[in-house]
Amino acid sequence: MPSCCCPPSAERGALPAGPRLTGHGTRPDRLVRLPGGRFRTGTDASPLPRDGEGPSRAVEVRPFAIDPLAVTNAWFADFVAATGYRTEAERFGWSLVFRPEGSVASQGAPPWWSRIDGACWRAPEGPGSGIDTRAAHPVVHVSWNDAMAFAAWVGGRLPSEAEWEYAAAAGLSGARFPWGDREPDEAAFLPCNIWQGRFPDLNTQADGYAGTAPADAFAPNGFGLHNMVGNTWEWCADRFRIRSLASTARARNAAALAGNDRLLKGGSFLCHRSYCYRYRIAARTGAGADSSTGHVGFRLVFDI
Repeated sequence: MPSCCCPPSAERGALPAGPRLTGHGTRPDRLVRLPGGRFRTGTDASPLPRDGEGPSRAVEVRPFAIDPLAVTNAWFADFVAATGYRTEAERFGWSLVFRPEGSVASQGAPPWWSRIDGACWRAPEGPGSGIDTRAAHPVVHVSWNDAMAFAAWVGGRLPSEAEWEYAAAAGLSGARFPWGDREPDEAAFLPCNIWQGRFPDLNTQADGYAGTAPADAFAPNGFGLHNMVGNTWEWCADRFRIRSLASTARARNAAALAGNDRLLKGGSFLCHRSYCYRYRIAARTGAGADSSTGHVGFRLVFDI
């Protein structure tokens, strides 16, 4: 598993199954309807071939509607108030928080990921933190299971990888990023919320954010969708599997290890080209369905 992401979910133990929810939430009126059609997903020129970004292939995407924004703290708070839902981070009693100065690292995670007791969606940095000034920011510390529960409540679902890439590309065939092929830099071109400086110990915050940004920050892509890359990783419906043929023992082992993980797309505010070059449309990673960190959220799609 890529070291910028979550440790294996097995380290969190087991929990009783959460409540089964049915749809009573209200879907937003801002949804963007997409026509679907023939689309090429993946890439044949991956800088991270171990992630299984290739090969590029043609897929058929059915029409669907997508939220232009990631699910926010305010909307997730409505869900919790209506259902009494407790996230897996709350039920486990801890989650992972980015702390480059270190503290107690979670076993299996790099040293800048600290296990913080009490960290959850409403206390993103742990006890004493809050979301009063971050109502419009994407909710974080939500697992794939939590995202699925929210989706069931509102009558939506998580996107497939093909749907996510189709939406992110917004008609730019073969583009590396949602805005085209121009690479973000450290000062002059800052189209998304990623790391500027030297990871993990120097973030110049040239884009204005040390952590998450509001869900509608930065210019939208051609479909009107905000933050399809950067800001927070987004859960997708698919399992995370290495898509290219496993021609070596190492690749076969990677594919086997990834078989129980769920797919994440888009990168986060912690991505930097020197370390985690995953703020690209084709980029992908995986994490256990019960994993939660301070840089993972989600957005919903709807059948039409």
